Amino acid sequence: MFFHKKRLQYFTPPTNPDPVYAKKLQELIGGSFGEMTVMMQYLFQGWNCRGPAKYRDMLLDIGTEEIGHVEMLATMIAHLLDKAPIKYQEEGAKDPVVGAVMGGSNPRDVIAAAINPQHAIASGGGAYPADSVGFPWNGRFIVASGNLLADFRSNLHAESQGLIQAVRLYEMTDDPGVKDHLSFMIARDTMHQNQWLAALEDLKSEGFEETVVPNVAYEYGKNEFAYQFWNHSEGTESAEGRWAKGPSMDGKGEFEYVENPQPLGPEPELPQPDPRLHGTPKTPQAQGNSSSAPPLVERTTTIGG
Repeated sequence: MFFHKKRLQYFTPPTNPDPVYAKKLQELIGGSFGEMTVMMQYLFQGWNCRGPAKYRDMLLDIGTEEIGHVEMLATMIAHLLDKAPIKYQEEGAKDPVVGAVMGGSNPRDVIAAAINPQHAIASGGGAYPADSVGFPWNGRFIVASGNLLADFRSNLHAESQGLIQAVRLYEMTDDPGVKDHLSFMIARDTMHQNQWLAALEDLKSEGFEETVVPNVAYEYGKNEFAYQFWNHSEGTESAEGRWAKGPSMDGKGEFEYVENPQPLGPEPELPQPDPRLHGTPKTPQAQGNSSSAPPLVERTTTIGG
């Protein structure tokens, strides 16, 4: 059961409307690393968590916070779009892009990347669940595998990418209200990165997983290849990295740099195509008379029906 508090976690309204920036800000809502993604990712990880109660509770804490972040950004976009079309019409002559559109130039060539028409057409001056180019948010963006170590690594990745985008958007505006608003969200993303690093450390210290997840990889894998770095591009600069020499990160082996890796398998020899699929075989003779071959889908008849 969820409860909604009417007050936002944090909010500072923008000083001026700005539909161009509103389009950019959609990335923080519906982009692949936006707030909708981390919101759903953490909630599904929490709902599916079978581990100790503290992990489930933590996941639902942060997942619910992210719902609030979506609302904060949607509110900001609504303010950025407020009266924006009128302002842009009045100042169109001063703006070479908008002026060109109002003067009869092809708007698709001049302003397609500037203002999102769906903000007026589809959402009536509000935010919607899509990224900055209008691509709808997709549930395939989220990761909820059931293995907490693997999931927490994915969470750290998502927060890192999301924070990069928030910082870039902070630097793309001079509006003090927007900057103040994003400053709070940047601070929360900073906490969340630290949180996932702490959670990873906690999981390993309690013995649930080791460095390589899942642990059964050591049983299934060909471990003679488990610590080799293969040089698959020109140059050998990669030999200078920590990944190419010394103890492996899991403490179970030594990194080895393989400068000239060689293939271990044969040249591929694919089975010849089934003539019923009308593929191209090695020789015309092997193609046969497909019309005389049995049909790919056998027809069935109902007796007594």
